[in-house]
Amino acid sequence: MKKITIALDGFSSTGKSTIAKRLAKELGYIYVDTGAMYRAVTLFSMRNGYVSDEKTEVNAIVKTLPYIRLKFVFNENLGFAEMYLNDENVEHEIRTIEVSNQVSKVAQIPEVRQKLVDIQKEMGKNKGIVMDGRDIGTVVFPDAELKLFLTASPETRANRRYKELVDKGEKVSYAEVLKNVQDRDLMDSTREISPLKQAEDAIEFDNSDMGLEEQFERIYNFALRKIKP
Repeated sequence: MKKITIALDGFSSTGKSTIAKRLAKELGYIYVDTGAMYRAVTLFSMRNGYVSDEKTEVNAIVKTLPYIRLKFVFNENLGFAEMYLNDENVEHEIRTIEVSNQVSKVAQIPEVRQKLVDIQKEMGKNKGIVMDGRDIGTVVFPDAELKLFLTASPETRANRRYKELVDKGEKVSYAEVLKNVQDRDLMDSTREISPLKQAEDAIEFDNSDMGLEEQFERIYNFALRKIKP
């Protein structure tokens, strides 16, 4: 079977990563979570005091970009690759609400986006890849054979994210998570560089009322039609 590039874009907490991981595993493709890359840069910036609720020191973040090394390392026990920042496994730390509250600020910095987009394009140059994010179908792989745009209501997404964080032991409120979802939607959709938007040739996929199994089966069939026309 021929190899294709699959781009999954959409709003936060629409289940992009969950679907993309399973899709890649089923097809024998490489999976890349671009959100984890932006979260890792954000974590680095937070640790160094460059970004917080009160400030975003753009120049400092840009100057330290050469010292940020990112890589995915496959974990056989988990069945997916984890994010490493300068050789440190930060998979758990980048998923916290604290990082979620800051990541859109860092992700809109042009130099950050350019650095990560260059890495992402290199990862997908041989196809056989499933990549999820905000600008995969519009910027990273505008020629991807299959583009999907996942969406759901803010309330549905906040509820999913809230349950996920609580299950991990995070102490958060639903109201806090909903506000984070709404704030990120606004920042992602209105930033000047690579705003979140649906590619003209992407399939819009509203999963507000779908279970994971139904979502996967439908998206998997979309992929098969492209791979085996």
